[in-house]
Amino acid sequence: MPDSQPQPPANPGGEAPRPAAAPGDGALVLGGARLADGRTVDVRLSGGRIEAVGTAGSLAPGPRVDLSGYLLLPAPAEPHAHGATALTAESDEPVSYAAEDVQRRATEAALLQLGHGATALRCHVRIGDVQGLRSLEAVLQARRALRGLTDLTAVAVPRLLTGAAGADGLAQLRDAVKMGAAVGGCPDLDPDPAGFAEAALDLAAAHGCPVDLHTDGSDPARLARLAAMAGGLRPRVTLGPCGGLARLPRDLAVRAADQLSAAGVTVVCLPQGDCGTLEQRGARVSRCAPVRLLRAAGVRVAAGSGALRDAANPVGRGDPLEAAYLLASHGELRPEEAYEAVSGWARAAMGLPRVRVEAGFPAELLAVRGERVEGVLSMAYSRLVVHKGRVVARTSAVREYCDGSAAAALELPRQSSRGGSEPS
Repeated sequence: MPDSQPQPPANPGGEAPRPAAAPGDGALVLGGARLADGRTVDVRLSGGRIEAVGTAGSLAPGPRVDLSGYLLLPAPAEPHAHGATALTAESDEPVSYAAEDVQRRATEAALLQLGHGATALRCHVRIGDVQGLRSLEAVLQARRALRGLTDLTAVAVPRLLTGAAGADGLAQLRDAVKMGAAVGGCPDLDPDPAGFAEAALDLAAAHGCPVDLHTDGSDPARLARLAAMAGGLRPRVTLGPCGGLARLPRDLAVRAADQLSAAGVTVVCLPQGDCGTLEQRGARVSRCAPVRLLRAAGVRVAAGSGALRDAANPVGRGDPLEAAYLLASHGELRPEEAYEAVSGWARAAMGLPRVRVEAGFPAELLAVRGERVEGVLSMAYSRLVVHKGRVVARTSAVREYCDGSAAAALELPRQSSRGGSEPS
């Protein structure tokens, strides 16, 4: 397809795009969108996939969304969420684990993250103790309710898997896998970390399901054993958040990165802060994994959000673009790589197909007001989210300036042509 030149905005006031018609399963054209390579294109979606990409104005008319002034990107995915405990930080009451409360929190958290752009979500859920499998069942019920809006998968997280105390946890983990959950947990919390990892990996191998384990990564010997054990299941093993690697002497961190690379595991870091699973150890992980060092060793790295306004991070936003912003602003990755960490690399960690803005790829897309990746990571306010070829979320940020000679002289832009404000 020949390169096209940027087109003049069809909505000079900057009003957020609105779909002309509900797309359903039929064709929908995203018109006048800017791609990361600078081209301005029309993109036609049909049957949940990208059907065609052409120069602006070249595709046949029909239901259309005007994306003039927006950058169109593959949608982010959230590889590390804790929906069962999300949105509990502001409550003065003990956290309720009644099924209806867990389902409500998991649903609301998933919708918040969908509004940020994440069309796929991996939710880590505690099992065992007095709750048994009830929280997992509630999250799976939320998944069913959210079908068509976002893809939610669950990871079962038992406390113990070894010894007499771990027998019940292992039995419940088997049941969780039969319910459709992936294998999770935190080997660092078990009296026998190697035994925990062995039990989890054996169960996953027997059922052919993914493994996603929590670890701080601050013990190089323990991490090396875990990586060696996981090597046989690659590329289905994910570790995170591994913030302890950032506290190790550089030579030890480099050696650990080499071992993780050789094992073929994926590391999911949490630039926005730790999650509750490791927080309960009483050893807060306040640093992000050394992403640049891991990448230099050849480790696959993705970025997640972790806690969303719960005890581990009362101000967690659950925004993939903020995770990318932090990676870029701290110099761990270039802006384009940082966005890839929350989109393409995150999708790969979750076993999802790759997305590119090209014909034949899944129609999982995020449109953000702006022209370049650097700009949208800095000022990513107005967003439009596409899941399976359908517009499923829209956030409109309205910026108004009071009347004044300075504003008039500078012709400062507004993000809405309306006289009043619009809810975001």
